[in-house]
Amino acid sequence: MSQRYPNPSFARLALAPGLLAAILLLAGVALVESDWFTIFRYAISILAAIIGVFAFQARQWWWLPALAAIVVVWNPIVPLQLELLVWQILHLVAAVVFVVAGLLIKVPQAPDPASTRR
Repeated sequence: MSQRYPNPSFARLALAPGLLAAILLLAGVALVESDWFTIFRYAISILAAIIGVFAFQARQWWWLPALAAIVVVWNPIVPLQLELLVWQILHLVAAVVFVVAGLLIKVPQAPDPASTRR
């Protein structure tokens, strides 16, 4: 019996966290000068680190410098104090990085043993 939908050889595991981070970044422009910005920084840093792990698993190391820069700029432990306009520009740039990384990072998947049996 043939399968209608064969098991793909890769998965876009970074797509969901990338889209979530982009949405947060676009909404987070309003939080830059508020008390909520510290919590927001945690979320962005964690999502960038997660996508960095997926980039490493996919052996797409060229994403790691951009994702590491996002982790450093949005880190809540040693926060950077930047002007509002700079934050707004960085939010847009980081949102684009997250979406593009989410679309292009493809983590290889092992074939499903159940689908190879006859």
